[in-house]
Amino acid sequence: MSLDFSDLENEPRLLLEVPLKPLQGSRFQPTGFPDLGAATFNGVRNGSGPADHIDSLLVESAQSMANRLEEVCWDKGSIGQEDDDVVAPLQGISYVRVQADGKTITTSIQESHRLASPYILEGSDKTFFNLLKEQLGAQETGRVDIQLLAKTLLHYDVNSLVHGVFLAKKELAGGRLRLPRALSSFIEADDVKVAESGGVKLDEHDPKGPSAKGFGHVPFHREEYTAKKITAYFNLDLAQIRGYGLGKKVEDLLIGISIFKIQRFLKEGLRLRTACDFEVVSEDNWAKRPSSFTLPTLESLEAEIPQLIKACSDLFANPSVTNVNYKK
Repeated sequence: MSLDFSDLENEPRLLLEVPLKPLQGSRFQPTGFPDLGAATFNGVRNGSGPADHIDSLLVESAQSMANRLEEVCWDKGSIGQEDDDVVAPLQGISYVRVQADGKTITTSIQESHRLASPYILEGSDKTFFNLLKEQLGAQETGRVDIQLLAKTLLHYDVNSLVHGVFLAKKELAGGRLRLPRALSSFIEADDVKVAESGGVKLDEHDPKGPSAKGFGHVPFHREEYTAKKITAYFNLDLAQIRGYGLGKKVEDLLIGISIFKIQRFLKEGLRLRTACDFEVVSEDNWAKRPSSFTLPTLESLEAEIPQLIKACSDLFANPSVTNVNYKK
């Protein structure tokens, strides 16, 4: 059965809310930030009165989720091997592989800045950089041609159309080539409470040794959290995808890849940290807008996405994986 995205045709966004809970116990470790710690904030339950304000927590940020949604695309068992590649259902998509001394060191999918990775644009071998410059044309002044940018990104790295890119190089349209994320996500917890604990790093040989060098008994404080509600939010900007002007078959591919990332993350990527491991609470329909849309299963996506990729293969580079030689 082919994937059916007809319920999304007149919608500007696909909004999903997925309820989560800790896989074991009730405590979890949120993301932390330098000089800030856990990102707590004053949330709102329903209304706007004092009684509606609750203690909330950012469990996982949008930038971290973007990387996690890319990570589930990669076949981790192949990393470092000669057949290092994306998972089987996504094989054939366009992306850039970076090599040094004949060995793969990274790819545009694995890099936080996607196609704007310094390993792709900052090396001394400018072959690929000059190719990008030639295909994007001279756009130093005037409005940036977003459709030309989207067409070029599709050719070399289709995931940059999903997760956004900022080609901040003055030689490329004066550093103005950027696309926001079409797929964004974050995880929040509401009605949170701090679960304080601690421990001691033991040194039975020299308990009073210098702790600055790792010796001695070292007590430590630890903060985890509990929550009444934990939700993973996903936002797919359908209007942005249509604005690329790449046609329906590309739109279907981008939607299919995006939902594939979401479903695979929910199945295999919810162990965010050692002490932060979640599972989905309910398999009920997660679509909030449009509520009529039924999310395809991971199994149906795995079966159908290869056909969507094949339908767009003439728009990708040939071969679809572009090798870039990195030299400092």
